[in-house]
Amino acid sequence: MHFEDNYQRKFYYLRLSITDVCNFKCQYCLPDGFKPSGKNSSFLTVGEIKRVVSAFAKCGTTKVRITGGEPSLRKDFTDIISTVASQAGIEKVATTTNGYRLAKRADEWRDAGLTHINVSVDSLDPRMFHQITGENKFVEVMSGIDAAFEAGFSQVKVNTVLMKQLNSQELPAFLHWIKTRPIQLRFIELMQTGEMDGFFSEFHQSGVSIRNHLLANGWILKPREKNDGPAEVYMHPDYLGEVGLIMPYKKDFCETCNRLRVSARGKLHMCLFGDYGVDLRDLLQNDEHQPQLIHTIQSQLGEKKVSHFLDQGLTGMTPNLAYIGG
Repeated sequence: MHFEDNYQRKFYYLRLSITDVCNFKCQYCLPDGFKPSGKNSSFLTVGEIKRVVSAFAKCGTTKVRITGGEPSLRKDFTDIISTVASQAGIEKVATTTNGYRLAKRADEWRDAGLTHINVSVDSLDPRMFHQITGENKFVEVMSGIDAAFEAGFSQVKVNTVLMKQLNSQELPAFLHWIKTRPIQLRFIELMQTGEMDGFFSEFHQSGVSIRNHLLANGWILKPREKNDGPAEVYMHPDYLGEVGLIMPYKKDFCETCNRLRVSARGKLHMCLFGDYGVDLRDLLQNDEHQPQLIHTIQSQLGEKKVSHFLDQGLTGMTPNLAYIGG
């Protein structure tokens, strides 16, 4: 059995948020820092995480990305990695992190079963890094990337949001940086969210302009694997690194959607920019609920829309990218 929607899209990839909390203040996400929502419910426990991942794995999911907020803020983060990695059928266990703990924990996370890692780095200039993230942690994050390679990760993905008037002029510097490093540099187009309309209007940089630059300079599109994320990945014979482009405003962006999302409090989301979430928490309390859990997820897939409609200015219920693990 595979989770499949009405548009014959199969879902091999689960993005699992484990916390809303983040210790950075990135301008495009949480410029004023994390503010508790006042919700009483706690974040998913390790047992609940095991049950939801097991249900997804039984229905064809082979990749889980552990997200936040900043997932490594959880004291049981290593246990969560181990729990996810131990579920039959899960081949890739990834995380997205701001990297501030990576230098100290890369070996530990690798030993626990983490297979892929993404680190957010929005500038190679320490001053601009500080301006965008609100934290003077550039040296620590760069040391973390080095530590990941030393721990045995064959490739590190680096997530970068290029923005007009801020860091867009750093494109040549970023490309030079990956010429001799096995880094997949992923340029993520700035996305409009409920709290960031004005910021989006001022700083949005089209991903198409970056793609055109790559194509004009000898970069070649790589074929996709079934559990890949949404990036178009480009390679170049003279570069050890690769470039991934995530362009949510491209017309056919949603045609290859292969991922579902579960929030840190146990809600199933069809899309980062959906307008509702389905509470799964009651079905995560014991193993006997698994058939009902699977049935609930599959039945909700009938409601998954053909597109996120971002190009029409719709942002759904998402106030910021930390809300359900952007």
